[in-house]
Amino acid sequence: MDNAIQLISDDDGLAVIGRAADVERFLAAEGLTSKDLGPQRLTSFGSAGAAVAQAASEMAADSGRWVKLTPKSAQLVKKYGLRESSKTGLSTGVVKGRKGQVKGFVEFAKAPRSLLTNPAVLANAARIMTQVAMQQTMDEITDYLAVIDAKVDDVLRAQKDAVLARMIGVGFVIEEAMTVREMRGGGDEVSWSKVQTAPAAIAETQAYALRQLDAIAEKMEKHTKIGDMAEAARDAETAVGEWLVVLARCFQLQDAVAVLELDRVGDTSPDGLNGHRLGLKAARRDRLEHISRSTERLVARMNDAAGTANAKVLLHPSKSPAVVRSRNQVATGVHDFHVRLGIESGPRPSEVRRWAEAAAEARDKAIETGAKGLDTARSLGNETLDRAGSVTGRLSSGIAERTRRRRGAAEGHVDEG
Repeated sequence: MDNAIQLISDDDGLAVIGRAADVERFLAAEGLTSKDLGPQRLTSFGSAGAAVAQAASEMAADSGRWVKLTPKSAQLVKKYGLRESSKTGLSTGVVKGRKGQVKGFVEFAKAPRSLLTNPAVLANAARIMTQVAMQQTMDEITDYLAVIDAKVDDVLRAQKDAVLARMIGVGFVIEEAMTVREMRGGGDEVSWSKVQTAPAAIAETQAYALRQLDAIAEKMEKHTKIGDMAEAARDAETAVGEWLVVLARCFQLQDAVAVLELDRVGDTSPDGLNGHRLGLKAARRDRLEHISRSTERLVARMNDAAGTANAKVLLHPSKSPAVVRSRNQVATGVHDFHVRLGIESGPRPSEVRRWAEAAAEARDKAIETGAKGLDTARSLGNETLDRAGSVTGRLSSGIAERTRRRRGAAEGHVDEG
């Protein structure tokens, strides 16, 4: 099927499969960035038996790209009328392009029946889509840890806690298994036997880290004095950053175990692969909700503290801004953490209300009040002066009149003598 590409979408991403030139042309036409699925994953899309071999012969494919689902890429599902499978949740379809036209993907081709309707094919494709999405998150967490310049093992060792120490150990084992998987193109029984007990240690560490964040939130909530609040907020800056590192590492390792687990189930229980995949995704969503509730509760307590500090900035010109700055550091750290894990971000950082700004505001109000008082005084003064001038004028006129009368009477008396 010349110039045709296969589109496969789930709630995490979109796979574009076909000839390399057609795939690149499609992605360029839609303005999408993507990552290479690689030859091993591309082969795995058609590893469910002879039925797929026939489908593959009907649609040539030597390239596969994966696009992270965003509002923009999600619109393609509607645009190209992909059909959703009720069993797997995958949306699939084939789009045929026009030769020589960059934006020529406007025709809908008839899909190879075995490729789109074979349950084993769809289950296998869904597994790969889920694994690619998880590995994308793992890569983003690695970037996150690099950006914040935090070596997770150093942070964990600094805690000197047996729970965290166990996670360091299982982390080494999981990384080894993922390296072997990458080299051989899939999981194996030996690697799985090493990592199958890891989830318990990781979950214990995650629960421990969440309790630490809850304790920080409670500590912020109980303080009412600005001095105590500033000290607690300053301590929270460092502590929260460290526990977010621990949580990020936990989530990264949990996704890695899930990737290996899906390989194992696909090899040993292919009929139950899709149900197992859906179960893992549901458990992953639950973990995200637990993390989101705890971190959002912490930010809410920091917001309350910042609001109290802002209201008392005139009385505490140095400690009040410090509380707000600490809140902003914590909120920014939580926001970045949420982005990497795919959690919707919380409120933006607050602005520090500086003492000078608050003082200037109070000064302006005083000046405004004083100006009104001065205007009133001036008005009263002018009125008083006007009244005084009127009285003075009347007195002066009366005195002048009496003086004229006296003078006139005196002159008349002289004439008569």
